[in-house]
Amino acid sequence: MTERADRARLARRPAAITGLVAAIVLAAAAAVLVPWDWVPGGDLEPLAATEVFTRAEIARAEEYSSVRRYLGWASYAVSLLVALTLGLTAAGSRLLHRAQGRLRWWLAVPVGTLVLLMVGRLVTLPLSVMIHQRNRDYALSDQAWTGWFLDVARSVLVSWVLTTLLLLAVVAAARRSPRYWFAWAGGMAVLLTLGASFLYPVLVEPLFNRFTPMQAGPFKASVFALAERQGVRIDEVLVADASRRTTTLNAYVSGFGSTRRVVVYDNLLADLPPGQARVVISHELAHTENQDVLVGTSLGALGSVSGVCALALALDARWLQRRSGTEGAADPTALAAVLALVALGAAVSSPLQNTISRAVEVRADRESIAVTGSEDRFIEMQRELSTSALNDPTPPAWSQLWFGSHPTALQRAGLPASLRRAAQ
Repeated sequence: MTERADRARLARRPAAITGLVAAIVLAAAAAVLVPWDWVPGGDLEPLAATEVFTRAEIARAEEYSSVRRYLGWASYAVSLLVALTLGLTAAGSRLLHRAQGRLRWWLAVPVGTLVLLMVGRLVTLPLSVMIHQRNRDYALSDQAWTGWFLDVARSVLVSWVLTTLLLLAVVAAARRSPRYWFAWAGGMAVLLTLGASFLYPVLVEPLFNRFTPMQAGPFKASVFALAERQGVRIDEVLVADASRRTTTLNAYVSGFGSTRRVVVYDNLLADLPPGQARVVISHELAHTENQDVLVGTSLGALGSVSGVCALALALDARWLQRRSGTEGAADPTALAAVLALVALGAAVSSPLQNTISRAVEVRADRESIAVTGSEDRFIEMQRELSTSALNDPTPPAWSQLWFGSHPTALQRAGLPASLRRAAQ
């Protein structure tokens, strides 16, 4: 290898060391920041399905989920298969070469990204249509097809913008510094992760919902009193017009710092008794109290550094360049390979990410129970949330491990009794 060619190659050892150090720091941070012990001093024992739901409710949830789950799995598998086919063979680079033509690299990246995202979306669109139709059949949604397709288009737009920014960072760094581009791209990935989480509530969420301040009155006053009891300062609680899209009851926290917001679905306020609604909101206030969005974003930023280093090592491998017909990260026709490796990394890391998410959710449940002091309302609330979404009370264990961002309804319903046993 000539000296010039050697200077153009990735500094593999520094990339490997950087990725390893980032992974170690991530593991240490997760060990300290994630509440791994679901029931301090005890074990969480789920309730039996018949202790929470009627047999008719169980049958309806299983009937809905039996098909919905397979449609979801199929969509995920097809999406991953298409990404790997385009990225790990010359098919993707040939497609991009035709689409990008003679465009300069900074134009070729957004054009190529749009092409790849559209291919991925189109191949899974029939399955998405079937999922939406099933939701309509089971009265989980009455959203018209026009509105649904507009939401799909908005989702593609958001994905295109975010993915383009990431890929521009990768290609620009690789062109600027072939040997150490992983360091520059890793730094930019951290900034993009933090920036996306910070700006998401004000730039993206309004594309899908309208938000209004909660109506003044005794309930709102009780929510602010609850926030004061939990040591959380809030300026407002926002209500999203989610009922025009779904019958599922939900609330969430997003953003951090000046963009942090507590959001409640309008149908949750309409369909739940005030006591149960306060239990839900207390759960979200617990997320705010523990800075869960910021912690999760920070862990994701650390993970992105390790991921970029692994990506750099893979893209520098001769076998991958031969199979994909590309010349490394600086090549705009390598976008398919980049997205394939990112999709593969996301699939592999999904169990860990969701394990962390479930632990964080259980802590928020514990604090909600402690603050509201109402175990019966907590259990009834879990029942109402689950039946409104037709969640399967007993999903397959591997599916829950891989895709379950929250504990099952039976685990959550068993939490109050488990906490009492642990305290004895």
